[in-house]
Amino acid sequence: MKLADFDYDLPADLIAQHPAAERSASRLLHVEAAGTLRDLAFRDFPALVREGDLLVVNDTRVIKARLRGRKDTGGEVEVLVERVLDAHRALAHVRASKTPKPGRKLLLPGNVVAEVMGRHEDLFELRFEGNASVLDELQAHGEVPLPPYITHVPDASDESRYQTVYAEVPGAVAAPTAGLHFDDAMLATLRGKGVAVASVTLHVGAGTFQPIRGDDIDHHVMHSEWYRIPEATVAAIAKARAAKGRVIAVGTTSLRALESAALDGTPRAGMGDTRLFIKPGFEFRVVDRLVTNFHLPKSTLLMLVSAFAGLANIRAAYAHAIAERYRFFSYGDAMLLERK
Repeated sequence: MKLADFDYDLPADLIAQHPAAERSASRLLHVEAAGTLRDLAFRDFPALVREGDLLVVNDTRVIKARLRGRKDTGGEVEVLVERVLDAHRALAHVRASKTPKPGRKLLLPGNVVAEVMGRHEDLFELRFEGNASVLDELQAHGEVPLPPYITHVPDASDESRYQTVYAEVPGAVAAPTAGLHFDDAMLATLRGKGVAVASVTLHVGAGTFQPIRGDDIDHHVMHSEWYRIPEATVAAIAKARAAKGRVIAVGTTSLRALESAALDGTPRAGMGDTRLFIKPGFEFRVVDRLVTNFHLPKSTLLMLVSAFAGLANIRAAYAHAIAERYRFFSYGDAMLLERK
């Protein structure tokens, strides 16, 4: 398949710049396996699940990963931390007029100094000086790393709304946005119906926004992301299967973590890095249903949902969503996809 197979025209005014007033107040497009489309509200989601189902969420927590400062030579610099390596080292994207070389010092907010230690492909290894950890420095002085298509300067509301209510493990530089629609009341309602909730962790990287270069998608190499599957989640999947329940992944990140852990047939607990590129033809082994937002044209995430629900179904769903003026991308509306 070619990159053009995953393109579509989106009016700019359908790109959501702010979240809905309440988390569960967004819209929900239910895409059934046969292609039937149902326009719902996200608050209707509990009516679409049943006792014995398992909801799998990504409990990663978005860090305030963007820092703006200057090089020790005076030029402006922007740092976007991609991965925290340890208390004082991180891999980061660095934007500057000239590429900083090893040994260069970056002067960041709060009198923070980060030394460039080297380069790993597109990322720079930085060592943060001082007693505070990288995560502490980011929390104190960083900005919420909103996606490039959200144009306003991050404010206090973004710090809470660009974060799921169940976020626990800091390390993501982009939110697992399908989870933004869930609030504590809905999760309680789901548990009250006999739906189990389990978690995985996948630290979403800035690479999720990187475009595919070239028209042949088979040549694309995915960025690496760290994930963890707890033993309790593997046990919950087995329990759901035994009860004839369905495994419902909240977001493409939860799905990628689960399917990465089951490439040999059954999900295994553990942790590691994944570069799994899911495109049409992929054999899904774990996930039966997927809650997801609407994704960018020509993106790997659009290819993932096309693999899951069927390319024709996704094309029809996106055309319908545009015609019905759904809100798109991170702060936008949601879909519930049945595996085709």
